[in-house]
Amino acid sequence: MWSGPRNISTALLRSWGNRSDAFVTDEPFYAYYLYHHPVNHPGVEEIVGDGEIDWRKVVAWLTGPVPEGKRVWYQKHMAHHLQPEMEMAWMDSLTNCLLIREPREMLTSLLAVMPDPVLGDTGLPQQYGLFDRIRRRTGALPPVVDARDVLENPAGLLARLCDAVGLDFTASMLHWPPGARTTDGIWAKYWYANVERSTGFAPYSPKNQPVPEDFSGLLGECEEIYQSLYPHRLTALAG
Repeated sequence: MWSGPRNISTALLRSWGNRSDAFVTDEPFYAYYLYHHPVNHPGVEEIVGDGEIDWRKVVAWLTGPVPEGKRVWYQKHMAHHLQPEMEMAWMDSLTNCLLIREPREMLTSLLAVMPDPVLGDTGLPQQYGLFDRIRRRTGALPPVVDARDVLENPAGLLARLCDAVGLDFTASMLHWPPGARTTDGIWAKYWYANVERSTGFAPYSPKNQPVPEDFSGLLGECEEIYQSLYPHRLTALAG
């Protein structure tokens, strides 16, 4: 699952992690990204020291056997962690999905933690690059999931997503115990307080905060890419 920032990616990690047949992985390229693309994130030195900074070694693990003998390996990735020097052929052996969010809501949230983001920080160009690559290579569209759709109808949307990737939906994906997980990244203490208190998906709540005028150009760029992906998103199964 390739997500943009300030999305429901960690809630989805909880959802898939609550399946008895699934092993989950939390942002395996984060240390590599911070080492080669320094940004002012909390715990940078700790994350880089704890993680793998060679993307090829990360790929070798991600394309190997599913850990713990599980049937499903749910990999939570941030699309902006993809850097130009990374080859992409390794993804062809996996089922790649995209998690998107309405740009205005995403940007106002991102600006609260990153004062001067650029387009690449939103993950949208990387997501569209993946979308286009998969479409050209396979002739089929990768599953695209919009965060609002999940929050408005978790059961229906997750059932559709499971169907799209060839799995049965299970109601265990809708609720989970509160608390931390051993599969969470070492950065969880900086970012996951709300998720650790959660026991399911929060209802969708509209966010009406405007994007500052200084970032209107960035908003326009984001909206153009988002609108090229949004029409292809999965919609909930009825019932």
